[in-house]
Amino acid sequence: MLETTIAAIRPLDESAMADARELHGRLTKPAGSLGALEELSVRLAGLAAACPPPVPEPAAVAIFAGDHGVHAQGVTPWPQEVTGQMIGNFLAGGAVVNAFARQAGASVTVVDVGVATPLPIVPAQPAAEAAILDPSVPRFVAATVRQGTRDLAVTAALTRDEALAAVQTGIRIADELIDAGAGILLTGDMGIGNTTPAAALIAAFTGADPLDATGRGTGVDDPTYARKVAVVRAALARHTPDPADPLGVLAAVGGLEHAALAGLILGAAARRTPVLLDGVIAVSAALAAAAFAPDAVGAMVAGHRSAEPGATVALRHLGLDPLIDLGLRLGEGTGALLALPVVTGAVRVLHEVATFDSAGVAEK
Repeated sequence: MLETTIAAIRPLDESAMADARELHGRLTKPAGSLGALEELSVRLAGLAAACPPPVPEPAAVAIFAGDHGVHAQGVTPWPQEVTGQMIGNFLAGGAVVNAFARQAGASVTVVDVGVATPLPIVPAQPAAEAAILDPSVPRFVAATVRQGTRDLAVTAALTRDEALAAVQTGIRIADELIDAGAGILLTGDMGIGNTTPAAALIAAFTGADPLDATGRGTGVDDPTYARKVAVVRAALARHTPDPADPLGVLAAVGGLEHAALAGLILGAAARRTPVLLDGVIAVSAALAAAAFAPDAVGAMVAGHRSAEPGATVALRHLGLDPLIDLGLRLGEGTGALLALPVVTGAVRVLHEVATFDSAGVAEK
């Protein structure tokens, strides 16, 4: 599945991009007056190989959840049980991501790829086909690869087969959502301790110093932060992950949700569907996706700049500029959801704004 998906990823269509730029020049507005939105719409035209590109709707958030053996190193004060408890909160509709998704009319799919603790009782799910894109009913998918990763400070977090299984889960979820009619996918994540493997992935793929790639996550104190940086540095020295081997990097220092998100991004790129990236977990996974298939970057839209410093490092490496910068660091898909209207608006301009000729407006 992974090889087939990678083979289907192609560069952006230059002809469609040229058409979008030409159309922007004829719309009733000064050239360049929409700033970054104009280039975003041009990129989306190139992704769809059509001008104008389809309006990116409906939107589907995919939240991948997993736990981490490195939790044992004291990199976060939050108990591991919170991961499973938050799945219950997502499915009950009580999390911030649910509030933002309702505002945006986006569906929410929660995927357990590696939660270590028992889950709360999962509500009865409606018929799968009917519920996939229903914004009023969060959907749950059980796809456990293993119950939490191993401790990356001691040994590889995953085997290559486990990492591959998680990547392929992400591809499968992308296909399910797109087959159901989703016009844009949004990344979400949940995993206590997951900013530690994210920092390791960012440092491994970009060559950044662990100090520059590691943030405070849930807001840890100075001793915990120093321990976290030391854990990332030691793990990279122990495993020496090769950025030319993205599956090996994910196995050595990644998490199951990171690997699954990389698969979601690859699956979206193969289907020429935009994927709106959330925070530091998403962009660390995006680095892996780009290492598998450099042209996958064409499908990526950076929703926001996370307060985690590693996110800026990763976005710079990917050549992506975030649409909003609000100091967010929650995860779940919240920043991507807030950026969604910006993406939709950029495309609607090409569909709905009159040209100078059609509106009878004089040009300069």
